[in-house]
Amino acid sequence: MTYRIIPAIMSGGAGTRLWPASTPDKPKQFHALGGAGTMIQETAARVRGNAGDLAFGDPIILANAAHADLIEAQLAEIGVTPAAIVLEPVGRNTAALGALAAGIAREIDPEALVLLLAADHVIADVAGFHSVVARAAPIARERIVTFGITPSRPEIGYGYIKRGDGLTDGVYAIDAFKEKPNLETAQAYVDDGGYSWNSGMFFFAPDVLLREFEASADIRDAALASLQRAARAGARIALDADAFAAVRSSPLDMAVMEKTSFGAVAPADFGWADVGAWDEIWRLADKDDAGNATAGDVITLDANNNLLRTNGVTLAVAGVEDLVVVAEGDIVVILPRARAQDVKKLLELAKARRG
Repeated sequence: MTYRIIPAIMSGGAGTRLWPASTPDKPKQFHALGGAGTMIQETAARVRGNAGDLAFGDPIILANAAHADLIEAQLAEIGVTPAAIVLEPVGRNTAALGALAAGIAREIDPEALVLLLAADHVIADVAGFHSVVARAAPIARERIVTFGITPSRPEIGYGYIKRGDGLTDGVYAIDAFKEKPNLETAQAYVDDGGYSWNSGMFFFAPDVLLREFEASADIRDAALASLQRAARAGARIALDADAFAAVRSSPLDMAVMEKTSFGAVAPADFGWADVGAWDEIWRLADKDDAGNATAGDVITLDANNNLLRTNGVTLAVAGVEDLVVVAEGDIVVILPRARAQDVKKLLELAKARRG
């Protein structure tokens, strides 16, 4: 059986922890950080054409209105023509995007399934990803499936999903969602074996998702109202600003998944990563014999286990280890890899200095 699937790619993230490469004008999903292409290109490329029983249609892109030209240009470079580019006047989190994706998918093909993805995830094993999607497809006709990533370490930066009873081979009911834990709790989840990282990817029939929004009907109804009043020009759909501003901001997990009895989880291990900070870029990157991950014109001497990236100026380092050094234009960021999350704080300080 062939499953028709409409990919819906969320591309609204700011990527502040990947400054100075990631900026409001060109955030992280428009940079090549996890593969040969930019992150949005890599995401669109893995859900195009046919893969076994999966037939992917043209994608829906859900994005910041300021990035419309960038999206069209980058997708054109890889031969992808979006079915729709939904332009948000303001950010309203993933619940609103899920409702919008379902509403537009019903216009395109009401019998197709929707695969809601983030533009800034890395998936190393694309064939493995397709296999899990195919396994989940029969369940996605009746339930909202999320993909749970088999933990490789006790990660405190992700939420977790506890699986319940089996529904079919490799797909389970959801017993509980768990918020980001402390290290001791995360280790207990890993040792238990019944928990997965919450990837934030969802797979559903449009009518099922919209029906299960009943506990958060205000989000669904306001999002669909902004769509009904949108200005359309070709593939671009500019949401009505006043109507969309009225949408309550909430993650899809909280608005729907934690309330529905029609959720499911498909545990998987296909080389997934949520690229949120420079230490994750280092972990994923190819490295030299000294453990350095480099990009651009970089010179090293007795340097070990560093992330060294430059776009323009020559970067020369000696006798250092476990650092992040990123040069972009007239900005250079330097900090220990263990403090990569502090890039966001540095950006805030830089903004404060500029007034």
